[in-house]
Amino acid sequence: MAKQHLSAEDKIILKELLSSNENKTSKFLSKKLRLPALTIQRRRKRLENEFLDKEYSLCLEKFGWRRIDFFISTTNGKKDVLASDILSLDQVTRVGKSIGQRTIDLRVETVIRNNHELLDMLEKLKAMDGVRDAMWSEIVKILGNKMSVPNHVIDQL
Repeated sequence: MAKQHLSAEDKIILKELLSSNENKTSKFLSKKLRLPALTIQRRRKRLENEFLDKEYSLCLEKFGWRRIDFFISTTNGKKDVLASDILSLDQVTRVGKSIGQRTIDLRVETVIRNNHELLDMLEKLKAMDGVRDAMWSEIVKILGNKMSVPNHVIDQL
């Protein structure tokens, strides 16, 4: 696959779309970037279709739910089978292979209501064949947000 290149205007639009600024309408972008609205709409559609992952995220905390990440250490090369088994659990929203810390092989994202469910999930994971150990972590307060991709990376696209 050939490496993609973006125009200077595309990079500016991407920076705005990926910023923490809530106002991302094409009209707002047209005024801010001093480009015709039609140009913004055409380029934005192309960028969204070809280069951006779009997903909504529910503010679970407002409903009394919590997002918990589990970090799984596996044994006997069972990562793929184990990942499939874990993904079948109702509370699990995503499972990914992990690299970095030598004892963490899988990262499991879950949605849990309370500490009782958290403990049940932890015990369920630790009891699965192929799990050496499981730990968990939860973000309890967001202290700040930045762009999902730093500006200097977009500049190099």
